[in-house]
Amino acid sequence: MAALKQTQSVENKHKLSNTLRNWLPILHSSLSDLGAAMAPFVESNPVIEVTSGYEEDFEKKIPRKIISSSVSNSRTEHIEALTIQNKSLYEVLDEQIGKPLFPTPLSQKIATFVISNLDENGYYEGESEKFCEQNALRLDEFEKVRLRFAHVEPIGIGAKDLAESFMFQLDNSDISDAAYSLATTVINDLQGIHSYSNEEHFSEVMHVLGTFKNPPSIEFQEESAQIIPDLMIYFNEDDAIEVKLNDAYYPTIVIDTNYGVEHDFISQKIKEAKSLVDALDMRKATLYKVGLMIVEYQYAFFTGGAIMPLTLKTLADEFGHNPSTISRAIANKYIACERGTLAMKEFFTTAIDEDVSNAAIKDFLRGLVKNESHARPLSDMKLLDLIQDNFKVIMVRRTIAKYRKQLNIAGSSERKKLYQLH
Repeated sequence: MAALKQTQSVENKHKLSNTLRNWLPILHSSLSDLGAAMAPFVESNPVIEVTSGYEEDFEKKIPRKIISSSVSNSRTEHIEALTIQNKSLYEVLDEQIGKPLFPTPLSQKIATFVISNLDENGYYEGESEKFCEQNALRLDEFEKVRLRFAHVEPIGIGAKDLAESFMFQLDNSDISDAAYSLATTVINDLQGIHSYSNEEHFSEVMHVLGTFKNPPSIEFQEESAQIIPDLMIYFNEDDAIEVKLNDAYYPTIVIDTNYGVEHDFISQKIKEAKSLVDALDMRKATLYKVGLMIVEYQYAFFTGGAIMPLTLKTLADEFGHNPSTISRAIANKYIACERGTLAMKEFFTTAIDEDVSNAAIKDFLRGLVKNESHARPLSDMKLLDLIQDNFKVIMVRRTIAKYRKQLNIAGSSERKKLYQLH
């Protein structure tokens, strides 16, 4: 009897380990990448048939109250946009590595290096000298190829800075020959832009510069918000808050248990298929529980208030997991609610003090910049003073600079240049 119990214990442990092995990549992936995360398990298993969840009717997936909500988040104008699947910036760029711009293996290698060293705004920040040393290449040869990005879509990508990006865009604009020379001068002296206001073609230059994309990757930054939420949180007709899994997007797994062949291989594949189903169910259960706990701790946000301090450790203790496990679980996951769509990680903040979260401070900072004087933008020190006065906390200037960069807000001098342009 003891031997039987021991055997059952080993079998149960083996089954659990299989499920966990499948569960981790499935839990960590975003809902839009779930199919790709499952692919290795599906492709090697002949007894599994998977139906994509993307073919369902959109109206059945997102609650009407969220769709019709008049309140939107800055990251998305319409919840409907969440279903749009567009190419990423890197996919668009990769498609252009080849003839006619990059016809040789070396030019393609340089182009790939440039693309892999773009920052979030689309500017090139790679170590060109190091690349040249490793490839026995002169810097001017490298630059000759990099400058071909002036003809790559979206125009402006691959430039080293704002001025070069504007030059790329200028060479692809409809500016007149008479105004071109002034435009190059203005681009290279944006700080003193108004000293050229009496020049003959100044108004045409300003009009053309006003059409340029800044940063050059801006269209793709907007598209990156078009994601698929894992959870919907909203108030139902009875004014009770409801947490709903977006399970209509989940793939449906069908296991053929009547495969027609009695064989150990088939039996094993059926076990693996059931383990995959268990893993998918564990993903749903985990994220649903996270959603319930977010509602419990952040109820004020869903009724119009601010996001309150909440650490990953708090949730990890509730789950009995390590905070790093919870961190991976919420990565690339989104929640759609009546206030818009937010990354799940935004509900977890580091407390500045007992009552103030860094999310609240970031929102306040964003509002200050939005309403600042275009003639005299607020410096980081002034922002620091205003934030400390409003929240009654002690901070340092570099923290404000860090928050500003996280919000993709330029420094005060750069903002002043952009205000003058537009």
